[in-house]
Amino acid sequence: MNILVTGGAGYIGSHTVLELASRNHRVVVLDNLSKGHRGAVRGIELVHGDTSDTRLLKEIFKKYNIEAVVHFAASSLVGESVRQPAGYYHNNVVKGLALLDAMVDSGVRRLVFSSTAAVYGEPVETPISEAHPAAPTNPYGATKLALEGAMRWYDQAYGLRFASLRYFNAAGADPAEEIGEDHDPETHLIPLVLKSAAGLTPYLEVFGTDYPTPDGTCVRDYIHVNDLAAAHALALDALAAGLPSSVYNLGNGNGYSVLEVIRTAEEVVGKPINIKYGTRRPGDPAVLVAGSGKIMKELGWQPRFADLKTIIETAWRWHSSHPAGFDK
Repeated sequence: MNILVTGGAGYIGSHTVLELASRNHRVVVLDNLSKGHRGAVRGIELVHGDTSDTRLLKEIFKKYNIEAVVHFAASSLVGESVRQPAGYYHNNVVKGLALLDAMVDSGVRRLVFSSTAAVYGEPVETPISEAHPAAPTNPYGATKLALEGAMRWYDQAYGLRFASLRYFNAAGADPAEEIGEDHDPETHLIPLVLKSAAGLTPYLEVFGTDYPTPDGTCVRDYIHVNDLAAAHALALDALAAGLPSSVYNLGNGNGYSVLEVIRTAEEVVGKPINIKYGTRRPGDPAVLVAGSGKIMKELGWQPRFADLKTIIETAWRWHSSHPAGFDK
């Protein structure tokens, strides 16, 4: 299958590109490199551009005979979205609609969308299933949900079928250590923990100790990035087989608190991690744990790296061999 991956030079995008290429798909990456890295895309056609450029999109669709799109390109920081909602609506919704319009105009009718558990907001029950009410507590989740809504109407009106993958906390790195997680600024817990362990930062700040959880810190469901990549490939196969549009949660079904992650990381690196306690971040729900039974049943997806220690070990190997990220 000929596949366009937007944002394919980013963290999850680059791992998915690697997975798709390993399955003998022809992959083209579109990335404006505002957050992604050229070094994360190896041996794959990389087009430097933006999803707002509909003329460029149509040229790519025609030149490479694109049959499906995997859409990662977006802004994705919860705290930043609260401070800058305008930018998030522009990048995630306006540009997302430009992509949908270009797909419809070019006859491309299959889309796998990178969504998020942030669409659910504060959970009323856990684990969270796809039937859980969607009530985002931050603009990041709201913008992802807004584009999901547009996709449903585009499916009904234009036959643009989609699979929206609502993932929980992506973590880890490819076991081969070729690619990994390199954000600037870094906001994800596990790489921040490991940067502190490597001495690249003086301490790790824990945001909030008064949540209604066993130890007062946020509880999250961590899923290995390679397991996410495999789910995107399965979703593409399902759309190619004619399955209808659907929404799927992706997580391991296990919740770990911030302090539990830190303690596990200390086991992996073999030394204590210096902690500083701070106040809550705006828009952070107390608990997010996935119910992923639907994608397991319908698409046969199973996580291969379900253990938290294993996830952290793959991340530690990447950060140890790439202390400066892709700029090493």
